[in-house]
Amino acid sequence: MGNIVAIVGRPNVGKSTLYNRLTETRKAIVDDMSGVTRDRHYGLAEWTDKTFTVIDTGGYVANSEDIFEIAIREQVLIAIEEATAIIFMVDVTTGITDLDDDIAGILRRSKKPVFVTANKVDNNMLLAEAAQFYSFGLGEIYSLSSMTGSGTGELLDDVIKTFDETEEIQNELPVYAIVGRPNVGKSSMINALLGKDRNIVTNVAGTTRDSIHIHYKQFGHDFMLVDTAGLRKKTKVRENIEFYSVMRTIGALEEADVIILMLDATEGIESQDINIFHLAEKNRKGLVLVVNKWDLVEKDHKTAKAFEQKINEKIAPFTDVPIIFTSVTEKQRIFKVLEAAQKVYDNRKKKISTSKLNDFLLPIIENTPPPATKGKHIKIKYITQISASTPMFAFFCNLPQYIKDPYKRFLENKLREQFDFTGVPIQLFFRQK
Repeated sequence: MGNIVAIVGRPNVGKSTLYNRLTETRKAIVDDMSGVTRDRHYGLAEWTDKTFTVIDTGGYVANSEDIFEIAIREQVLIAIEEATAIIFMVDVTTGITDLDDDIAGILRRSKKPVFVTANKVDNNMLLAEAAQFYSFGLGEIYSLSSMTGSGTGELLDDVIKTFDETEEIQNELPVYAIVGRPNVGKSSMINALLGKDRNIVTNVAGTTRDSIHIHYKQFGHDFMLVDTAGLRKKTKVRENIEFYSVMRTIGALEEADVIILMLDATEGIESQDINIFHLAEKNRKGLVLVVNKWDLVEKDHKTAKAFEQKINEKIAPFTDVPIIFTSVTEKQRIFKVLEAAQKVYDNRKKKISTSKLNDFLLPIIENTPPPATKGKHIKIKYITQISASTPMFAFFCNLPQYIKDPYKRFLENKLREQFDFTGVPIQLFFRQK
């Protein structure tokens, strides 16, 4: 299972700024107004030789202080249950608030590693102020400025020491994980595939308590199927349902070979779907998109094509992914999902010989060479597939640093056209020869 670091704390202490710094993105919106983070943000981060998932928790619910505090409390509880380590962020400029005390009380009762992080320590005068947070009784205080980045190195050095180093047992069977937002039909899909009610299904989002592993061996297919609804309990705060779902999904995503991402045809592809898609892509997992509840959509002969186009616009540039329209309740095209997942799994394991690669690509490169940069001509000598669990290709050339992204995409598209890597992220590396 992957390592997850959750950043928790009351609003406006700098959680999103730290998240952006750790993931090297600007995905989380940062503003002085509290409550800006309403959607969940999660992304990959690296420190030394460790890769992990960072989650920026929010918890703001508009116009009600009571629900607002309940929402934050619930998200902290979820983070404690699912994360490997917790960064508890506080603001040195405002000191300890009642909400900080409440969160600290929950964290003291947990068994997870907690790192109290005093943010906004922008000068040495504020360094002494951080000592007040020792009153939480949660151990060492890490002083940092998430805006400038000072102090983050010492924090991360200690955070990664808590990571699980145990190696996963390799399963010889393919592992397919069914993921998606609550109530899109994940458990219903599994029941339909198995032909029996293996999972409890209701209209209430949050029925599935844990990620469920099922050995599927029917109709010539043999694989492990993971239902990752992963919702522990019903809640009135919809944001927390989404958040819990995301944390369980990330854990299951690590062990899967192929991610079957289910969408709701009546709602389209939403921000959480796109986040999970790109997280799976970054983790180099195979992908199949399933548009469920297709029977509920009014359609003509152009509807499916228009729907596909909208999806491709949102998941670009990686659009070489099978999209299947299903109705689980009507059992329409559900077995096409398995066929697509098997094909994607095979594509992910595909090996192309060096001779085939060079015979195909070198004439294309000769006819359409990389654009010259600063008067220097780039010459690609030969190509080979790197020995790895996912498709990776090394291009040996004289000036690898001058190869630009558009040309890389051109070569990737040619590889996909010729050798069929549908549903699989592929990586191209350019090395000095």
